[in-house]
Amino acid sequence: MPDIVDVDAYVSRLLAAPRPGGENVLAYYDHRLGVIGTDPRLMLIPLDDHLVHRGDGVFETLKYIDRKLYQVEPHFARMERSAKAIFLEPPCPWDEVAKLTLDVCRAGGSDIGMVRVIVGRGPGSFGIDPADCPTPSLTIVAYKYHPRSDASFAKGVTAFRTSIPAKQNYLARIKSIDYLPNVLMKREATQRGEDYPVCYDDKGFLAEGATENICIVDAAGRLVVPELNNALTGTTLMRAVELVKNEIEVVFAGIREEDIATAKEMFILGTTNDCLSIIRYNGAPIADGRPGPVSKRIRADIVADIAANGTPF
Repeated sequence: MPDIVDVDAYVSRLLAAPRPGGENVLAYYDHRLGVIGTDPRLMLIPLDDHLVHRGDGVFETLKYIDRKLYQVEPHFARMERSAKAIFLEPPCPWDEVAKLTLDVCRAGGSDIGMVRVIVGRGPGSFGIDPADCPTPSLTIVAYKYHPRSDASFAKGVTAFRTSIPAKQNYLARIKSIDYLPNVLMKREATQRGEDYPVCYDDKGFLAEGATENICIVDAAGRLVVPELNNALTGTTLMRAVELVKNEIEVVFAGIREEDIATAKEMFILGTTNDCLSIIRYNGAPIADGRPGPVSKRIRADIVADIAANGTPF
C-alpha cells in the first residue's frame, strides 16, 4: 500500500515527480489562486473539475510574435460563443480574461510563444451534473512556440483522408476541450507516416483537419473554402479571406475529393503555421507537387498582419 502522508510530504513528492514537457512552459495563471506562476511542477487542475473527467469546458490558443498577441478579438469572440453554447461563463468578465492573457504572456518573458486559455465547468464532483460545480475554472498557460522553418514551408506537407469522421454539426462549431476525434486523427496520421489528416462529413464533403481549416484553389483559380457545416470556423481562415478577398475570388462551397484531384493548390490555415501548402494528398501530387502562389501570398500577408496589427504586451 502506498504511504499515507501529510501535506508537506505530499508537496515534496509532487515537486520531485517527473514533469514531461515542463521545459516548454513559460508562465501560467489559475483563477482559484489569483496569481501567475512559472514553475510547471505546480501547474495543476483539480481532478474533480468537470473539465478533466467530462471534457466540460472550452478553450482558445493564440500566438504571439515579437511580443504582439495575434487575433485577440476574434479568438475571444469565438471563445465566448463556444462558452455560451454549453451554458458556461468564466469566473470573471471576458475583457478581464483577455487582460489576464496578456499578463501571462508578459510574465513568460519570451518574445514569441503560444498561449492557451481554458474555461472549465469547475471542481465540485465526479458526476455529470453542471450544477455540482459552483464556480467555473479559468487557466491560462503561455508556452514555447517552435516555428516551422522557411525550408519546411518551401517544401510543403502531405495529407490524407482519415478514417475518423467529422464531428456533428452542433459539436463541430464549439471549440470544446473534448478533442478525442482530433487526437485519433493525429494518431492515424502518425501511424501512416503522413503529416496531416483530413476528415469528411457524412455527405462526403471536406470538413477540416485535426486542428486546422483546409482550403483549395480550384481549376478556375478561385479560393474555395469549405462551407464549415461540420467544422470550426477558424480565426486564421477568416482573417486570410479578409486579406485576399480583393485580389482573388473567394467562394464558400462544398469540396469533394474529386475537386481536390483537379485543384491548383491545397493548403492548411491555422494559428500555429499560418498558411501551409499541402503538396501531396492520398499519395498523389497536388498540381505540380510544389507550394503554389496563393498559399505563399496568404502566408506573407498573415506574417505582415501580425507585425502590423498584433496586440502588444
